[in-house]
Amino acid sequence: MKLPAIKGFNEEAFNKYLKNTGLLMLGRVGSLAIKMFVSIKVANYLLGYNNGILTSAITYVYLFASIAGLGLDQFIVKELHQNPSNRDKILGTAFLLKVMAGLACIPAIFMAWQLYPLADISYRIIFILSFTGLFQSLTVVDAYFQSEVKSKYIMQVQIIGNLISAVIKITLIFTSSPLIYFVFSYIFDILLLSIGYFAVYQRKGRSIFNWGFDGKLAKKLLHYSWPLIISGIMVSVYMKIDLLMLKEILGEKGTAEAGVYATAVSFSEALNFVPVAIVSSLFPAILNARRDDAERYKKRLQNLYDLMVWMSLAFAIFVTFASPIIYKLFKPEFATAAPALSIHVWGSIFVFLGVASGQYLIAEGYSKLTFIRTGVGALINIILNLLLIPKMGMIGTAIATVIAYFSAAFMVLLIPKTRPQGIMMLKSLFLITAFQKIIKR
Repeated sequence: MKLPAIKGFNEEAFNKYLKNTGLLMLGRVGSLAIKMFVSIKVANYLLGYNNGILTSAITYVYLFASIAGLGLDQFIVKELHQNPSNRDKILGTAFLLKVMAGLACIPAIFMAWQLYPLADISYRIIFILSFTGLFQSLTVVDAYFQSEVKSKYIMQVQIIGNLISAVIKITLIFTSSPLIYFVFSYIFDILLLSIGYFAVYQRKGRSIFNWGFDGKLAKKLLHYSWPLIISGIMVSVYMKIDLLMLKEILGEKGTAEAGVYATAVSFSEALNFVPVAIVSSLFPAILNARRDDAERYKKRLQNLYDLMVWMSLAFAIFVTFASPIIYKLFKPEFATAAPALSIHVWGSIFVFLGVASGQYLIAEGYSKLTFIRTGVGALINIILNLLLIPKMGMIGTAIATVIAYFSAAFMVLLIPKTRPQGIMMLKSLFLITAFQKIIKR
């Protein structure tokens, strides 16, 4: 069907971005369905204590693995969008930077473990997982396909990779395998995706062996991305530290409670890939609008905020009322996390808005503000966890997380140059723009 002619509207570009977003979403939804099914099976098999060990170890390493990404992905997309002919140097430089950062994380995790080991967890588990950052280096290929608006390749890798991962984990359950095998399977998942990215990139004349390193470009990328490196650490802290704090503060029962709470977090964050998928796919279009038409740029951002709120609000309302039913999928010991899930899921609204506004900060060159906002969120989350966990357990953790997400997302209101964006986000949050559109009709 032919869309009506509208000034400034490019139907071909619209269809391109819509198709790309749809394919990316299909890949993420398919991956999510597979992962949720498998995570339920694994949680039931490992039970609270062992599941607590696995999730706590993954969280511990995640705090460091986020550094290995160097916050480069969005800048790679931006750089490729501006200089497509320089593809091999951009990808090669970013890849080598990520490899070096991933290698550096291995001894860094070891030294951190010497200073602050987690009770009940063997360092052998941590050591195996410490290769996470290194194996994630080939995500630069993901950024390349985003810049080309060709997410079907990423979808293929994710679906196939997660199907193989599911078969492996189900096999481990049926063969009554010990916990350490599931640790190996987790790190293998990451390696498998990297192999998939490598294979799909090699098609149609592309080759990673043509990649090259450019020292000047490396300095440029690191100059722009260092705030996002710190931001990545802060995001890891304020999104993942709750599991570790719950485990450590509650003492002996903390490991099991962390394992139970982890199931609530996994359900609550089930759709957190959605804003990332949408924004990643639409980022080139947002950059184009900023370059060509300031008013269209503003409208696209407002529409993006509206979309984030509508989707996350519907999800939060549904999960709040459905949480007891959802937990019927689990054994009775996990059902105690249902109230925490009903609270934690409301943080998704602020996660969605935070992801969308993060792209605005990058587009405007305000990337330094990203680590400030995430730092504020991390600090608030830690303080509230210290106050609430001893009194309220996992419920306190869920409340702390929601408040931290809100604080991080709307910190832009406190800064004059970003305040207009904060106001736009508030309009979307309180459905003001939605009512305005209804009235205009």
